[in-house]
Amino acid sequence: MTRTTTARPTDAEMIQTACRRLGPALLAVEGAETTPIDVVHLFESQAFLLVPTHGEAMAAVDDAEGTPAMLEVTDWAPIDLRERVRSVIWLNGTLFPVPRDLERDLAIEIAGEHPDDGLLDIGHGASMLRLQVETAVIASGAGAASVPAAELADATPDPFWECEAGWLAHLDADHADLVGQLARRLPDDLRRGRVRPLGLDRFGIRFRIEGPAGDSDVRLPFPRPVSDVVELSRALRNLAGCPFLNSMPD
Repeated sequence: MTRTTTARPTDAEMIQTACRRLGPALLAVEGAETTPIDVVHLFESQAFLLVPTHGEAMAAVDDAEGTPAMLEVTDWAPIDLRERVRSVIWLNGTLFPVPRDLERDLAIEIAGEHPDDGLLDIGHGASMLRLQVETAVIASGAGAASVPAAELADATPDPFWECEAGWLAHLDADHADLVGQLARRLPDDLRRGRVRPLGLDRFGIRFRIEGPAGDSDVRLPFPRPVSDVVELSRALRNLAGCPFLNSMPD
């Protein structure tokens, strides 16, 4: 059972963010074996993917009309939890090849806002495909939701998508005191277990409570959304009632 508040990212924003922090992803294309994907760049309602140049996925795509395809993205917690999956996302749509003469320029443009070493493999065993997303679904402990393509196109990733993993790992490994202070704000019935940091965004922090009867997720919202790491550090310390606690990550 998952408890939530309304002060949280939208489902579309969560999808955009999860694709930036890409964990395991699988591409299913008609007429081809499922292909593991290491690089996904979700821009508005288009997902740009890197696949092996001579793989089955590349060969199965119809250059003119495109090919129906589904991309499955798993959002993993960056720390070692009993169950690390935070959400699973399915992007359904039509897959098209990116023209060879545009791949490198597009990779450079993508790297400007979404750096990934995998982009260097373009022309060296990797090619780019474009998935025009028609429907998106996200499933988590809170349930499942369908997101229209237009809503996905208007959403942006959380501003802390790059630093979230480091912050959560630092909290879990080095700030048991802060986690303990934050845990005191949880409902009494959710304190019967091990409290672990699960997620962090501009709206607040999420915890996973690993209890004897199963896991529960709960969100502690900030009084207002934050926009940079200074505000994020201050909001966490104030939420814990420790405004002068130092040694938070940059």
